[in-house]
Amino acid sequence: MWAFTVCAFLAINPSLTFAEAFRILDQSAAATGQGTAFAAQADDASAVYFNPAAMTRLSGIQFIMGTLLVGGSFEFQPTSSGTVHGDLGGPIANPPPSNMFVTANLGSLGIASLKHVTVGLGLNSPFGNLTRYPKNVPLSAVITSSASPLLDIKPTVAFELNEFISMGFGLDIYTFSGLFGEGQVELQQVAGADLAATGLVLLGDEVELNGTDTAIGYNMSLLLTPLRNPHGQPLVNFAVVYRSHTELNLEGEFINLTQGTALGARAKLNLPQVVTLGMAVWPVRTSQREWKVEVDFDYADWTSFKNLDVGLSNGLIIPKPKDWQSSYTLMLGTEYKIFQPTPLPHWELALRGGYVFADSPVPERTFSPDVPDANYHAISIGMGLVCKDQGLFLGFIECGNSEPEKLGITGIGIDLAYQAILYQSRGIQNNVDPLGRVNGTWDTTLHVGALSLRIIFDLGH
Repeated sequence: MWAFTVCAFLAINPSLTFAEAFRILDQSAAATGQGTAFAAQADDASAVYFNPAAMTRLSGIQFIMGTLLVGGSFEFQPTSSGTVHGDLGGPIANPPPSNMFVTANLGSLGIASLKHVTVGLGLNSPFGNLTRYPKNVPLSAVITSSASPLLDIKPTVAFELNEFISMGFGLDIYTFSGLFGEGQVELQQVAGADLAATGLVLLGDEVELNGTDTAIGYNMSLLLTPLRNPHGQPLVNFAVVYRSHTELNLEGEFINLTQGTALGARAKLNLPQVVTLGMAVWPVRTSQREWKVEVDFDYADWTSFKNLDVGLSNGLIIPKPKDWQSSYTLMLGTEYKIFQPTPLPHWELALRGGYVFADSPVPERTFSPDVPDANYHAISIGMGLVCKDQGLFLGFIECGNSEPEKLGITGIGIDLAYQAILYQSRGIQNNVDPLGRVNGTWDTTLHVGALSLRIIFDLGH
């Protein structure tokens, strides 16, 4: 129960970075280690996010919680002169982006007639950003900091139609939590000549725009298994996942932090519809070893993100054009598992690697420092250890004791991953900023360390 409490604390207060634009692709360490090529495998409780249909392949009750240690920097070389360095609010985003997922096969809860139905719930942050820049440079008239700590609550259900096909359905309840931190979309800047010309503020005033809302989207998914081995284990899986477009109608304030005045503000934040296709193949799958190779293709339709114009209560409109484009992400991943390795007879060992290429949806014309995006390449490595049978996790926690007083635990696992995200250098020359303050060369590098803890329960074991 303590683990649930800790993860809930982290999940409702995510300090976020961005992946493709401000999407966050990393939602479990096992997936991160494989370049997030996980939709056709999805063999832990993070299936709630990656492919809900795959929840039907999870036995008993499964729980996973994880966190990301994200560090890195943004380097901007203006067309004029000098260099500006930005970061994620510090050397490492704090508190770290985190997630929690739980699944339960209803048959394992004693409902025999619903043994082909699995339910799940997730708390995670699939969208968000966190950036910070100095206040004493020309760029500060565009931005000094931004944050979008968006939380997604995911009630989900999956049905196994037969041994070949499973389907999943779920809601995405996007919201902001004020229990910890600011709990809102927030952008701060120092008023430049263009903003001062509106008469709202004086030159050099520090200002803030913020807003919150709750909106509901949905997701649908399929998992197809055309080929199995003699033991009934999949040798080939195909995955299709659809996530709907969602619009948040942000309501907040335009605050003059220097003068202590405020106006009501509103804006629309459009989240894209996303389609993910995946194929996983197991060239080796025996009782001693498994080797999986997966390729996923992800298409995000950002064309609905036309602008983030801010309407103020005095009737003034602060234009923030976006006109983002559709983008795609290619993910390649592999995993090699060894069951009961010689030095660890009650454990499973997994070694992982992956590669990601992400196409940026952000055009040069509307490029903005709050999301300094570019095409990127990412390389990842990872490993996982699962303790079962008579093993001892951390040397004293029994992994395979399913007695009721022991909570029915049949497995405990830990996953670790590291990912280097290398953004291509991007030159900006024809931006809509009237004073050319973002024109120049932008370079971004991020480093991600992922950690997940998973627990498998089987109350009817």
